[in-house]
Amino acid sequence: MIDNTALLRATLVGTVLQVAMVVIGHFVPWVALHVFMLGGMGISALAGGLYAHDAANGYGRGALGGAIAGGVCALLGIAVSVILGDTAPNILILGTASSAVTGAVGGLFGQLSSGRSAAAQN
Repeated sequence: MIDNTALLRATLVGTVLQVAMVVIGHFVPWVALHVFMLGGMGISALAGGLYAHDAANGYGRGALGGAIAGGVCALLGIAVSVILGDTAPNILILGTASSAVTGAVGGLFGQLSSGRSAAAQN
Protein backbone atom coordinates (compact mmCIF):
# COMPACT_ATOMS: atom_id res chain seq x y z
CA MET A 1 0.00 0.00 0.00
CA ILE A 2 1.26 3.48 -0.86
CA ASP A 3 2.03 5.74 2.10
CA ASN A 4 0.12 8.90 1.12
CA THR A 5 1.92 11.17 3.60
CA ALA A 6 5.35 10.10 2.38
CA LEU A 7 4.19 10.36 -1.24
CA LEU A 8 2.86 13.88 -0.76
CA ARG A 9 6.03 14.98 1.02
CA ALA A 10 8.36 13.52 -1.61
CA THR A 11 6.28 14.87 -4.49
CA LEU A 12 6.18 18.33 -2.94
CA VAL A 13 9.96 18.42 -2.47
CA GLY A 14 10.52 17.17 -6.01
CA THR A 15 8.06 19.65 -7.49
CA VAL A 16 9.62 22.61 -5.70
CA LEU A 17 13.07 21.58 -6.97
CA GLN A 18 11.81 20.93 -10.52
CA VAL A 19 10.04 24.29 -10.73
CA ALA A 20 13.07 26.09 -9.27
CA MET A 21 15.28 24.48 -11.91
CA VAL A 22 12.83 25.43 -14.68
CA VAL A 23 12.56 29.05 -13.54
CA ILE A 24 16.35 29.36 -13.29
CA GLY A 25 16.63 27.77 -16.74
CA HIS A 26 14.17 30.27 -18.15
CA PHE A 27 16.52 33.11 -17.24
CA VAL A 28 19.84 31.27 -17.67
CA PRO A 29 19.80 29.52 -21.06
CA TRP A 30 22.85 27.42 -20.19
CA VAL A 31 20.82 25.70 -17.47
CA ALA A 32 17.98 24.96 -19.88
CA LEU A 33 20.39 23.54 -22.43
CA HIS A 34 22.69 21.54 -20.15
CA VAL A 35 20.78 20.79 -16.94
CA PHE A 36 17.09 20.23 -17.71
CA MET A 37 17.30 16.60 -18.81
CA LEU A 38 19.74 15.07 -16.34
CA GLY A 39 18.91 17.53 -13.58
CA GLY A 40 15.22 16.80 -13.89
CA MET A 41 15.78 13.06 -13.86
CA GLY A 42 18.09 13.43 -10.87
CA ILE A 43 15.46 15.41 -8.98
CA SER A 44 12.92 12.68 -9.76
CA ALA A 45 15.32 10.04 -8.47
CA LEU A 46 15.76 12.09 -5.31
CA ALA A 47 11.98 12.34 -4.88
CA GLY A 48 11.68 8.58 -5.32
CA GLY A 49 14.42 7.99 -2.81
CA LEU A 50 12.81 10.33 -0.30
CA TYR A 51 9.52 8.49 -0.64
CA ALA A 52 10.97 5.04 -0.14
CA HIS A 53 13.27 6.09 2.68
CA ASP A 54 10.35 7.66 4.52
CA ALA A 55 7.81 4.89 3.83
CA ALA A 56 10.21 1.88 4.02
CA ASN A 57 7.51 -0.53 2.81
CA GLY A 58 9.78 -2.83 0.82
CA TYR A 59 11.52 -2.63 -2.52
CA GLY A 60 8.45 -3.11 -4.73
CA ARG A 61 6.35 -0.52 -2.95
CA GLY A 62 9.36 1.80 -2.73
CA ALA A 63 9.87 1.59 -6.47
CA LEU A 64 6.16 2.11 -7.16
CA GLY A 65 5.86 5.11 -4.85
CA GLY A 66 9.17 6.45 -6.17
CA ALA A 67 7.91 6.18 -9.74
CA ILE A 68 4.76 8.08 -8.83
CA ALA A 69 6.62 10.81 -6.91
CA GLY A 70 9.27 11.15 -9.63
CA GLY A 71 6.77 11.16 -12.47
CA VAL A 72 4.36 13.63 -10.90
CA CYS A 73 7.02 16.17 -9.92
CA ALA A 74 8.55 15.92 -13.40
CA LEU A 75 5.17 16.33 -15.08
CA LEU A 76 4.52 19.51 -13.11
CA GLY A 77 8.01 20.90 -13.71
CA ILE A 78 7.90 20.14 -17.42
CA ALA A 79 4.42 21.67 -17.67
CA VAL A 80 5.78 24.93 -16.24
CA SER A 81 8.64 24.80 -18.74
CA VAL A 82 6.21 24.26 -21.63
CA ILE A 83 4.07 27.18 -20.42
CA LEU A 84 7.18 29.39 -20.28
CA GLY A 85 8.02 28.32 -23.85
CA ASP A 86 11.35 26.70 -22.96
CA THR A 87 10.40 23.09 -23.73
CA ALA A 88 8.48 21.43 -26.54
CA PRO A 89 5.11 19.98 -25.51
CA ASN A 90 6.04 16.45 -26.61
CA ILE A 91 8.65 16.39 -23.83
CA LEU A 92 5.75 16.16 -21.36
CA ILE A 93 5.34 12.48 -22.30
CA LEU A 94 8.98 11.49 -22.76
CA GLY A 95 10.29 13.50 -19.80
CA THR A 96 7.58 12.28 -17.45
CA ALA A 97 8.11 8.65 -18.46
CA SER A 98 11.89 8.78 -18.09
CA SER A 99 11.57 10.60 -14.77
CA ALA A 100 9.11 7.99 -13.50
CA VAL A 101 11.73 5.34 -14.26
CA THR A 102 14.46 7.27 -12.43
CA GLY A 103 12.00 7.84 -9.58
CA ALA A 104 11.53 4.07 -9.34
CA VAL A 105 15.29 3.55 -9.27
CA GLY A 106 15.55 6.23 -6.60
CA GLY A 107 12.85 4.35 -4.70
CA LEU A 108 14.96 1.19 -4.73
CA PHE A 109 17.96 3.05 -3.36
CA GLY A 110 15.78 4.88 -0.83
CA GLN A 111 14.51 1.57 0.52
CA LEU A 112 18.06 0.26 0.66
CA SER A 113 19.25 3.34 2.54
CA SER A 114 16.40 3.17 5.06
CA GLY A 115 17.98 0.15 6.72
CA ARG A 116 14.52 -1.26 7.38
CA SER A 117 12.67 -4.06 5.69
CA ALA A 118 8.92 -4.28 5.27
CA ALA A 119 8.94 -7.60 7.12
CA ALA A 120 10.58 -5.97 10.16
CA GLN A 121 7.73 -3.46 10.40
CA ASN A 122 4.95 -6.07 10.48
